[in-house]
Amino acid sequence: MTDSSSENVPGRHRTRFPGISSRAYEHPADRSALVALRKLSGFDTVFKALSGLLPERSLRLLFLSDSVRVSDAQFAHLHTMLRDACYILDLEKVPQMYVTQNPKPNAMCIGLDEPIIMVTTGLVELLDEEEMRAVVGHEVGHALSGHSVYRTILLFLTNLAVKVAWIPLGNMAVMAIVTALREWFRKSELSADRAGLLVGQDLQASMRGLMKIAGGNHLHEMNVDAFLEQAEEYEAGGDLRDSVLKILNMLPRTHPFTTVRAAELKKWAESRDYQRIMDGHYPRRAEDKDTSVTDSFRESASHYADSVRGSKDPLMKLVGDIAGGAGDLGGRLRDRFTGAAGGGDRSGSNGSGAKDDGPGATGQPEG
Repeated sequence: MTDSSSENVPGRHRTRFPGISSRAYEHPADRSALVALRKLSGFDTVFKALSGLLPERSLRLLFLSDSVRVSDAQFAHLHTMLRDACYILDLEKVPQMYVTQNPKPNAMCIGLDEPIIMVTTGLVELLDEEEMRAVVGHEVGHALSGHSVYRTILLFLTNLAVKVAWIPLGNMAVMAIVTALREWFRKSELSADRAGLLVGQDLQASMRGLMKIAGGNHLHEMNVDAFLEQAEEYEAGGDLRDSVLKILNMLPRTHPFTTVRAAELKKWAESRDYQRIMDGHYPRRAEDKDTSVTDSFRESASHYADSVRGSKDPLMKLVGDIAGGAGDLGGRLRDRFTGAAGGGDRSGSNGSGAKDDGPGATGQPEG
């Protein structure tokens, strides 16, 4: 089948994506890392050799013994959503899915050989049907991308870091890997949000779900536009001290902040890339073996360059200043850390002969 077909679901038609590659929805930073890892000779063999050390078998037994397995007989509506999500993204083998008792809204996809999807009762009780459909699509997106492998490794290393915390160098080494994996995983969450939108094909439901995760089941008290304004204020507000605090707040997290996820997803939903996928023009899994690592890294680098140029964050503006060769960076650094707006008479010429706009300028390079 070369064209997208449609499946009839209650109330509306949704587009199906036969043979779709996860590259179609993966965030550039996520995709470049995965393409590189997939190209490494022996990568799968190495991680399968670690399977005896990883907690996958223990987790499978734990879910089987102490959670409810989703099926036609149990949580049938979730089972229907799961099969529907796999049908839309053309994932041939439907992963096992469990509901576990936990009031905190959460979901995850883990597993080395076969993905397992877990959702908490807190999440099931919080979301309506269309919001939950986006979450199930999100987790199926993780499965299609192969994220479950890295998620399992992250869980293992996080537990290991606790056990070796008394060994200074050992703990530092493990935490360095955990920090790197968390940075990757945060990007993978943006990819999976896109997969959830491809499955649900209802941007408002995706937005509502993220708002509920942030603020609970009080939709009558919340507003999507105001929620997105928070993301804008978070990105642009403060001085360099706030930029550093943002980084420190983010480091221990596996997920991006919820307002940021909502803003990123809305931006992608309004992009030409999303529309092309909906029109049936997307990379196929059959073409994955021909994917160029160089092209993927180039696309990732281009994405980061665009992010720096377009960012309103003070630290990113400073990075733009440095990349653009702006003068008096020491003064700019001091003023942005102190939040100075005026800074006295600091006009004049910078190292390139151009006029220095002073600390009140945006510092954003042109073009």
